[in-house]
Amino acid sequence: MGDPKFARPKTSTPTHPWKQARIEEEHELKNKYGLKKVGGMREIWREKSALRRHRNQAMKLIGRVDSSEGHFAREKGDLIDSLYSKGLLSEGSDIDDVLQIDVEHMLSRRLQSVVYYKGLAPTMRSARNLIVHGHICIGDQRMTVPGYHVLRIEEDNIQYSTNSPYADPEHQFRKDMEQLRLTMVSEIEDEEVSERDAGANFVEQIKSDSANAPTVEDTVPKEEGGESDD
Repeated sequence: MGDPKFARPKTSTPTHPWKQARIEEEHELKNKYGLKKVGGMREIWREKSALRRHRNQAMKLIGRVDSSEGHFAREKGDLIDSLYSKGLLSEGSDIDDVLQIDVEHMLSRRLQSVVYYKGLAPTMRSARNLIVHGHICIGDQRMTVPGYHVLRIEEDNIQYSTNSPYADPEHQFRKDMEQLRLTMVSEIEDEEVSERDAGANFVEQIKSDSANAPTVEDTVPKEEGGESDD
């Protein structure tokens, strides 16, 4: 029979196009994850549609009276294994944990986000540019799709393409990235040290206040002794 002439769309658009709270939330996600300036909303809708399919499948299995054996047990295990391999669930998760996945978990598994998190790009938007221009590969496969969902086994194989100038460790871009990484690490360490110092000073202040606090004997007035003469 062949493929149908018109494929069914897998992305659902919002039911109401002018919800202010939803629009503001999607604009924040678009800026946070460096999505396209024009058309970035559709990338968010695509992730929300995929998330909705995962949740619907999980709720269908949760609603079964007995899904511990037979076909439903196998379907539940396949769903959990699939989401684990996609990096959306941690090891040992249950079917109920599927309902805790949100759209930010979906967006963080895109190739663009993973490239940024691995320190291969200074910003989300620069990570998108690197991918689109063919500077990123997974193993030997060059990737040019920022929205590709990275599997858990593929994370360690993400690197610069062999024919990219950025594959040279002596390239100025790589040096700037290393300097940026060291700066961020030092800032984090300084913040941790300052927090520890602040906590220690707070504890010392509490001990000092407790030592200088008046006791019960100091707060109770003493009675005047002796009897008066007639």
